[in-house]
Amino acid sequence: MSTKAFKDDKIKLIKEKIDKAQVAIVTEYKGLSVEEITTLRRALQKDGGDYMVTKNTLAKIAIKGTPYEVLADSLKGPSALAFGFTDQVAPAKALSKFMKDTKKGEILGAALDGQLLSAAEAKALANIPSREEIYAKMLGCINSPASGIVGGINGIMSALVRAIAAVRDQKG
Repeated sequence: MSTKAFKDDKIKLIKEKIDKAQVAIVTEYKGLSVEEITTLRRALQKDGGDYMVTKNTLAKIAIKGTPYEVLADSLKGPSALAFGFTDQVAPAKALSKFMKDTKKGEILGAALDGQLLSAAEAKALANIPSREEIYAKMLGCINSPASGIVGGINGIMSALVRAIAAVRDQKG
């Protein structure tokens, strides 16, 4: 049985994570071993997130009065919270990949910018390109016109050199 001090510490820890989080995802962890949960936690930490198994009552107390309070109804049964601190998409990607690989666990819901996302919407979040992919695409779009201009000028210069060479060969 947990003491009041232990519960208070757990609530404080959840509140600290929630204050830093950009996204929170509720998952079912039924059927996962401690080793699998640790593997999932490491994958999320690598992507700037965390995974926390806690009692639903403690989690509900911790999220009260925060933008993640909308998750209260999703906290039923054996559930855990996944947080994303640096990216809103990375935790969903890591969870989806893990659940696809192990065929265990389920996403129950998520909260993003104070909005409740259904399980289907939270799973769809995993299909959004990551921040790095979006940056790369933007850079490609920015570089594309410059590359086109360089290619066009290069083509004109090459044609001019070939024309001059042809005239030289014709007269020589």
